[in-house]
Order: sequence, then structure tokens, then C-alpha cells
Amino acid sequence: MNENVQEITARVRVLREIEEISAADLAAELGFDPVEYDAWESGEKEFPLGVLVEIAARFKVDLSELVSGNTPKLKTFCYTKAGQAPEVSRRPMYTYWNLAYNFHRKRAEPFIVEAAPETENKPLSLNTHPGQEFDYVLEGRLLVSIGGHEMELGPGDCVYYDSQEPHGMKALGGTKARFLAFVF
Repeated sequence: MNENVQEITARVRVLREIEEISAADLAAELGFDPVEYDAWESGEKEFPLGVLVEIAARFKVDLSELVSGNTPKLKTFCYTKAGQAPEVSRRPMYTYWNLAYNFHRKRAEPFIVEAAPETENKPLSLNTHPGQEFDYVLEGRLLVSIGGHEMELGPGDCVYYDSQEPHGMKALGGTKARFLAFVF
């Protein structure tokens, strides 16, 4: 298990233990499969980003704090210069950059996400998490699957959906696809 994953799972475990809630009770409360939750918290599998958003909201901590261990401090605005958003490593086929990493008590998590060109040759990896999501394609072509419905999006196309529906995306055309993702 990589060091970052270990640190995230340790922070989640500590938050849970501080509130004296069992892993099974937390999984039930948030609507996660208890076996899958145990795999996440043990580090056997990485927490999906949407799940971390939900856990952060449940424990009233910022996602940035949960992922990095650093407490966001900005309350009026957070300015992120082009190319300087911190990278959030979650899943090998995607790269995420947190666009409001240092804003305290966000109501949404905005990211730039890049789907690598290699994702085109792989099966869609579906995930679910509580809440909603909005994705807006900046460049490339993206195959998006939501609840069994597949659509091809290009620059300027967007989709808003219930992220409890199984969803996933991959780049098309042999090039990377970049999109804005807002997780609510």
C-alpha cells in the first residue's frame, strides 16, 4: 500500500474512532457496502474520491484535510494560478487537480480531471458515491457511462448527474481528455 493511501486510511480511521463509531455503522450510515468499506479502510482498495467527499462531509472536515493532512485556511476566496493546483492521486487512470484546495468548508469539490489516452483500451471502471456531480469537457473526447447510459462528450459538452448511479468515463480517440468535475 502506498504511503499516501496509508495516511488517508489512518485519518479516516482516527475520525471514526474519535466519534466512537464502528466501521460497520459508518458504512451503513453512508450507504456503503460494509465489505467494500472494510477493504477501503484496510488499504486493500483505495477510497474512491466521491467516498472521501462523503466521509469528509460526515465528519465535518475538509476533503483537502482528509487527503493531505493540512487544514484549509481561506474563508473569503481561494485563488489558484493556472498549473498550480495540487494533484490528488486517487486512481491510476485519472489525474485530479484540486482547484479550491485551500478554501475552508467548501460546499462542492472542484477538480480538473485528466483521463489518460490508455483508458480507451480498458473497460469502463464504474464507481458510485453519494451526492451529485457535474462534468464539463475542456479538451478531447470522453465516453461517459451513467446508470447504464453511455454518451460521447466533446469540448463544451457537459453532464450533471446523481453520482449514486454507477458511473465512469474514459478518453477516446487515442488522446487524453480533460474535464472540470464538481462533486457536490
